[in-house]
Amino acid sequence: MIRVEHVSKSFNNEQVLHDISVSFDEGKTNLIIGQSGSGKTVLVKCIIGLHEVDEGSIYFHNRNLVTMTVKERQLLRREMGKLFQGGALFDSLTVEDNIKFPLDMFSTLTTGEKKNRVDFCLDRVHLPKAHKLFPAELSGGMQKRAAIARAIVQNPKYLLCDEPNSGLDPITAIVIDNLISDITHEFNMTTIINTHDMNSVMEIGEKVMFIYEGLKDWEGTKDDILDSTDKNLNEFVFASNLAKKIKEKM
Repeated sequence: MIRVEHVSKSFNNEQVLHDISVSFDEGKTNLIIGQSGSGKTVLVKCIIGLHEVDEGSIYFHNRNLVTMTVKERQLLRREMGKLFQGGALFDSLTVEDNIKFPLDMFSTLTTGEKKNRVDFCLDRVHLPKAHKLFPAELSGGMQKRAAIARAIVQNPKYLLCDEPNSGLDPITAIVIDNLISDITHEFNMTTIINTHDMNSVMEIGEKVMFIYEGLKDWEGTKDDILDSTDKNLNEFVFASNLAKKIKEKM
């Protein structure tokens, strides 16, 4: 579990986050949604420790990130898997070497143990024969799956995903959503997904937080969204003409 308590953050005297408190549950897909500029990316960067909070606390199973030493933060980050928006694979490395990179940097595993771990992760994301391929030889969906394999190669307790479906077609996006959801449940990780994709919300949103202008405006499940009377949330969720027509028929 990750617990955020009364977190505020500003840049150049401009308040971006206002007294945010929320819990992200272990073994569930926790989604953060909101308009561009609402503060959701800043919140995730605060959780990772890339931004220092002005006020508040961030607990990882009762360990407060805010009061940790540099060494303690380094050790905590080894428990985190991070899936970047563009995948962020190294173009000059094969898929196998991309996935092995965190193990080379941070683990004491033997060469054989690393190979076994890479093989396991590639099998788990359904890329059993992609070892020697380069990122440029993969489709967009395959690149995202390879990036997921790298994110879980150290068997993390926490998985943080930034717009995992960015640039993907709707069918491939569903595949990635379900893969992240399956891995979350299988390994009992605390998964946080920062997304604009309402299809993702309705597909795997076990817990959803909506940020509006730096405030936690709404919290619930994917099923609760359809019955919400929150004006700001409804304007965000049902922004398209198609979504408005669906809402009218409900």
